[in-house]
Amino acid sequence: MKNWTLRFAAACFVGLMAPGFASCNKETETIATIVVRNDLGAAVPGATVRLYGNPSGTGNTIGEIRIDTLGTTNATGKVTFNLSDFYKAGQAGFMVLDIEAQKGALYGIGIIKVEEETTNEETVEITD
Repeated sequence: MKNWTLRFAAACFVGLMAPGFASCNKETETIATIVVRNDLGAAVPGATVRLYGNPSGTGNTIGEIRIDTLGTTNATGKVTFNLSDFYKAGQAGFMVLDIEAQKGALYGIGIIKVEEETTNEETVEITD
């Protein structure tokens, strides 16, 4: 009788825990890639890119800026930012961020809508 009770208890435990294990999925990274090009469409390596959020709200309810980071474009004019630490599972939508890009006298701005758990890409043109 003891053996049957132990088996029943183990089966119940596994049956209750199995759905919990099945629902544990690993989050995919949330990436923002910015491509910087000049007015001729050529890639601009070595450009400084600032990716940041403007605070939301008005008056005394202005929110804090969660993201304000810099990066430098590579040889193909791209810079990648990993934003995975800012995403919380179950969150609907993620964020819209401002972009500033500069190299010497060349300057450009843009925005990027970042969707969670995907690689998001935006191109910014810099001109003088």
